[in-house]
Amino acid sequence: MYLSITYKEKPATDLGYLLHKHPERVQTFSLSYGEAHVFYPEVSEERATAVLLMELDPVLLVRGRGQQGSAFTLDQYVNDRPYVASSFFSVALGQVYSSALAGRSKERSELVDKAVPLEATLSLLPARGGSERIERLFSPLGYEVEVNPLPLDESYPEWGLSPYVRLTLRGRVRLKDLLSHLYVLIPAIDHEKHYWVGEDEVEKLLRHGEEWLPHHPEREWITTRYLKYQRKLAQKALAEWAEPAELTDSREEQAEKPLRLNDIRLQTVAQMLRQVGATRVLDLGCGEGKLLRILSQDRRFEKLAGMDVSMQALQIARERLPEQVELFQGSLLYRDGRLRGYEAVSLVEVIEHIAPERLPQLEQLVFGELEPDTVIVTTPNREYNARFQGMAEGQMRHHDHRFEWTRAQFAAWAEPIAKRHGYSVQFHPVGPFDPNVGAPTQMAVFQRQTD
Repeated sequence: MYLSITYKEKPATDLGYLLHKHPERVQTFSLSYGEAHVFYPEVSEERATAVLLMELDPVLLVRGRGQQGSAFTLDQYVNDRPYVASSFFSVALGQVYSSALAGRSKERSELVDKAVPLEATLSLLPARGGSERIERLFSPLGYEVEVNPLPLDESYPEWGLSPYVRLTLRGRVRLKDLLSHLYVLIPAIDHEKHYWVGEDEVEKLLRHGEEWLPHHPEREWITTRYLKYQRKLAQKALAEWAEPAELTDSREEQAEKPLRLNDIRLQTVAQMLRQVGATRVLDLGCGEGKLLRILSQDRRFEKLAGMDVSMQALQIARERLPEQVELFQGSLLYRDGRLRGYEAVSLVEVIEHIAPERLPQLEQLVFGELEPDTVIVTTPNREYNARFQGMAEGQMRHHDHRFEWTRAQFAAWAEPIAKRHGYSVQFHPVGPFDPNVGAPTQMAVFQRQTD
């Protein structure tokens, strides 16, 4: 079983600094159940590949299992553990690449937070849930995913396909992110952890998944599988990742409630949708469906839909909305055929909950894939925070905000997007306007240019 990681940008030799493994040496590491080896089959300025090869000792594997295992008498001898990506391999990954996984590099610290073009291949991965499941796990993370089903026996093709695949991921990502994705998702996919799952596993999951798992459309499946269906542990982890729509943030409520800013914001967006003549509207990050509820009371809107990552928020929305309003559970960073066919897309107080390095994925989904006639985006105006009572300088309105932009920063993000995709963009203040700091909310209205 092996994992290869290829770095495809000059100087590709930077891969050695990131992995803390010298390209000119083969290194061997002792594991509880065998050995792991790291070597570089190719190294040049243009391209470098590092391979982590795991060898499990069948004798040590049997001795380590004790009374565990299935009722199948020969299960401890006849199994796929030495050959597939499993919890054994995840442990090896965490031990051998521990510094890279933690995002540490003494000699080249500036590389750690740099997204670089990487290609990773897992030679053998269980796929009992089907290739589609694996795509749904990795695509939202920004990868180009290639899943190649493997035959039971190449010599006997008539036997059909095995329940295993070769997985290749390509993308411009930080190495530490790639490793954390694999570290968590490999045992979740395999679901045969070889060690006891307790409170410490929750801590590991929270640590390695904190930057990406809370917003993943499959977070409940991943969390439950990673923790081996231990309901209390899964609930504890999921509670830590409750979406903004599921939480009460007193700081934001106390600041905005006297202005009735949320009501003003929703009514302003609804009026803009009427003004542009949209009849089919998709609300991305719809939360509990408050905007959709306003729109559903206006007969000019013929088709309404909302998508959110939070099942709890969608359940609340379902109770409040007419049946004809469609609701989807999913990620804003993931291609989804259900999202096509809408004239207008709204993102109301959504982008600030997304890590800045992932905003290009959102751009590609909305402007590159969906291509609606109109896109409406609202986000807090950081300059106005000084007018809220009780907010300290530099404090953000919500604990989950990844950023809050000034008006100039919002324009610097929106204007290039409009230019790249053939849209015009106009900016509007939302809420009471202050001549010095603007309005509390800023809104960008993108409209497709026609010849």
